[in-house]
Amino acid sequence: MSELTLYLGNRTYSSWSLRAWLVLKQAGADFEEVVIPLQAPGTPTLEIQRYSPSGKVPALQHGVLTIWESLAIAEYAAELFPAAKLWPEARDARAVARSVSAEMASSFAALRTALPMNVRRKIQGVALTDAASQDIARVQAIWNDCRSRFGQGGEFLFGRFSVADAMYAPVATRFDTYGVELDAVSRRYVASILALPAMQAWIAKAREEPHIIEAYEAIGVVGV
Repeated sequence: MSELTLYLGNRTYSSWSLRAWLVLKQAGADFEEVVIPLQAPGTPTLEIQRYSPSGKVPALQHGVLTIWESLAIAEYAAELFPAAKLWPEARDARAVARSVSAEMASSFAALRTALPMNVRRKIQGVALTDAASQDIARVQAIWNDCRSRFGQGGEFLFGRFSVADAMYAPVATRFDTYGVELDAVSRRYVASILALPAMQAWIAKAREEPHIIEAYEAIGVVGV
């Protein structure tokens, strides 16, 4: 039995769960997965608090230690699996990677609201607020800057896969789900993220899940 257990929300919708899961997968970690369906009957916050002090997913249990919040889990994984090089080795690249990862964790509320993650659907024509459009432009600016300055030697933001890519992977799925018009650099980056075997595995498992959150499924439905 693995010493690591990751508690997740629904794979279809839980962007924060995807971030932590993808970091661990790309690190080559051996871990168990426990899915706690969100907004489902019989799954109150109190149940999640059995595994996560914040009452939110994801949470990583390592022996008697519990780590919660996606970026904290990513930092822990980087220390636990140094050979995976989850942060760029160069100091300047590493500093920028941490900056854009923290920005993803703390910003883009309008984007999250307008385009919630749903990896099982393709939805066209969702109306965007000005704030959501500004968030999309900012994400593309980040991607272009990182690829231009640090992306040599690979197809990800800092060349090889890093925590920063895990932080932005759910945004890549959102852009794909909702058919968001992107510049050429951003389109290629989204394609690279979605082509990861781990991402393909996540999406395949999401399609098998029976759990539905009606509020997210209603987006893009005529009359809603």
